[in-house]
Amino acid sequence: MHLVGPPASGKRTVGLELARLTGAVLLDNHLFNDAVFRPYGADGLRPIPTEIHALASQVRALGLEAARRAPPDVSHIFTSYLTTKPSGPAALQLVRDLAGARAARYVPVWLTCDPAVLEERLEHPGRLERAKLRDPLILRQTLATSGVLAPPPDALVIDTTQLAAGETAARIAATLAQ
Repeated sequence: MHLVGPPASGKRTVGLELARLTGAVLLDNHLFNDAVFRPYGADGLRPIPTEIHALASQVRALGLEAARRAPPDVSHIFTSYLTTKPSGPAALQLVRDLAGARAARYVPVWLTCDPAVLEERLEHPGRLERAKLRDPLILRQTLATSGVLAPPPDALVIDTTQLAAGETAARIAATLAQ
């Protein structure tokens, strides 16, 4: 499963619920990012420089390789903020290819959310603990300049504006059962 959406759309929160429902391992984007963001001193308020993002990409590549080598009975949930920049489609393809290499079903899930609600969610205390974006201005700038990659034709699209994480996870789990 690949949960994709903008910052604060609920990717990790939904992923935790989905992991509880399915037994899959949650590999949220901050699992990889925080290994680099924390030593850098990321606080969710200052932008992260490109070279720091490049280091996080190296950590992510190692995580993807470990997932590729996982036993066949281990399922994964990935979370990503994929932009319209060339790195977005490339990252999508990496996870899709990983599923293919494992002969696993790839389930892309696009989480959408009203931008005003995204901004409200930036204040959640858990965002500081995970070195996640917390500045509404940076969020607006990021969405305006980078956008969110359009969902592929096979994606399940769920609006999380008013939907609880548990209900979102239940919808995804129901799709898996089909």
